Amino acid sequence: METVKKNYKSVENLWNNFLKDNPNNKIKEIPISFYFCDNKKDADECAELVFKGIKQATATSLWWFEKHNEPLPKVNDQYIVTDWNGNAKAVIETIKIEQVPYNKITADFAAMEGEGDKSLDHWKKVHEAYYKREMEPHGDKFDENMLIVCEYFKTIYKVEK
Repeated sequence: METVKKNYKSVENLWNNFLKDNPNNKIKEIPISFYFCDNKKDADECAELVFKGIKQATATSLWWFEKHNEPLPKVNDQYIVTDWNGNAKAVIETIKIEQVPYNKITADFAAMEGEGDKSLDHWKKVHEAYYKREMEPHGDKFDENMLIVCEYFKTIYKVEK
């Protein structure tokens, strides 16, 4: 998850349209906007999966939250998902959070993430590689027992195509 700094106008427009269509939304201030993954191809694919309602979960390492001194997500949090270039695609809302050791992630969770062939094997392969890439520059090592913050969400608004 990377916070988006560029193309803020797109995020602002999507949020304003969302509030216009949902005037009773409890959150009024523009929430955090971000893209998934650490490269353009995967970020754009994940944004499209969220847009289509296929991707309904994400798996950030607890290590990442601690290393970046970021608060853990909470149920009812809202975020704006963008593509790699910061183009706002959808508003999501967190519906459930679990901390699960990497080696205890289930096939059901992998399917909810909606990436690749949605299998646990695919999930493990791409996520282990991702966690290693994010930890290595800090001198930290991937561990199969490390906690993963499994965040389930629903897409509550999306940009018109």
